[in-house]
Amino acid sequence: MKNNKILFALFLVYFVFAILLNSVGTVILQVIGNYGVSKSAASVLEGFKDLPIAVVSFLVASFLPRVGYKKAMLIGLAIVTAACVAMPLLPSFATTKALFFCVGVSFALVKVSVYSTLGLIAVDRKQHASTMNLLEGFFMLGVLSAYWVFGYFIDSHDPLSQSWLHVYWVLAVLCVLTFVLILSTPFNESMAALPEGRSIAQDFAAMLKLFFKPLVCVFVITAFLYVLIEQSVGTWLPTFNNEILKLPAAMSVEVTSIFAACLAVGRLSAGVLMRKLNWYPVMNACVVGMAAMVLLALPLTHDVVADPHITWATAPLATFLFPLIGLFMAPIYPGINSVMLSSLPKNQHSAMTGLLVIFSALGGTTGSLITGYVFGNFSGHFAFYLTLVPITIVLIMLYFFKRAVDDGGGKFDANAIISGQH
Repeated sequence: MKNNKILFALFLVYFVFAILLNSVGTVILQVIGNYGVSKSAASVLEGFKDLPIAVVSFLVASFLPRVGYKKAMLIGLAIVTAACVAMPLLPSFATTKALFFCVGVSFALVKVSVYSTLGLIAVDRKQHASTMNLLEGFFMLGVLSAYWVFGYFIDSHDPLSQSWLHVYWVLAVLCVLTFVLILSTPFNESMAALPEGRSIAQDFAAMLKLFFKPLVCVFVITAFLYVLIEQSVGTWLPTFNNEILKLPAAMSVEVTSIFAACLAVGRLSAGVLMRKLNWYPVMNACVVGMAAMVLLALPLTHDVVADPHITWATAPLATFLFPLIGLFMAPIYPGINSVMLSSLPKNQHSAMTGLLVIFSALGGTTGSLITGYVFGNFSGHFAFYLTLVPITIVLIMLYFFKRAVDDGGGKFDANAIISGQH
């Protein structure tokens, strides 16, 4: 019962940040029309979110167990509550950038804390993999909710309307409720205690030394490329729907919820599949499926004619087909994360998650910036076809990741890492 309450608290805080983090694509669409910024300028919002995630994770992940996972989550929630309140009170592109900066800083604290706490309460590798997929599936339910919550407040008939900013009052209340739940939930973090007598500098050095393990190196590169693909699609899909498929602004955002729904269904289903099947063939099948969806759906998006009376029933087939890529994309991230974290002692989960968050954030920013640049200077079609390049590389990297695991790369000697012996 105690662990169930902790899990509920972890799922809820992840749900809140799912809405905030993955509203970038929707907000990009709104600030382009609302504040008159270019696509290239709007794409920096991804950087304002992801770079702080990378920097803060790099600086604090190694010694976060000393601060406490529960306390770190409370700090993160307090920061984003203040940022949400500022959005409708001080409407501007500068405030929007500040919001995503705060979201990035806070999520760095929250994700390391959530992943590390999950490692504390999972009793074995199978439970860890199952719960990880469930957690990430719940995250995608938050993403799915975000499209509809924001879509409700968007005025499609007036690009200059600032009615969409009222959504942040709802989000501020949700943050406060989550804060209260975390505050009232007891956490036992004794197993995460770092070695006595070790300084913060030694904590930091131990995290850096993790990266030089072959398995870890291959893992973070794979995670980087996966997030690059997911953010390229997720961030720019609302704009793609609006400009290429000629959908109204609100509908462009709402239709993107299909992508999030597919990610949610894929990850929740993977929680069952990963208990019965080996992770490697599942990951390979998913990557091949992603490439197939790109090659199947994008040719259908050419020469779409605008229809002022368009409805869900009359929307182009590609509107519903391309987002199905999320079904194949879904199991990859939680799958490789669970394989990696389950190979480590519990007191190293924070440091490993720090490395994961850093490279995930860098991957998200890189994907959004590249796609935004190509979208604005070439075409949306070409921008999405380019995802085939990192998809191919991920397939190759999974092979080397599997080899490293089979060669015993997942068997870590905690004392060797601490002392710097490899």
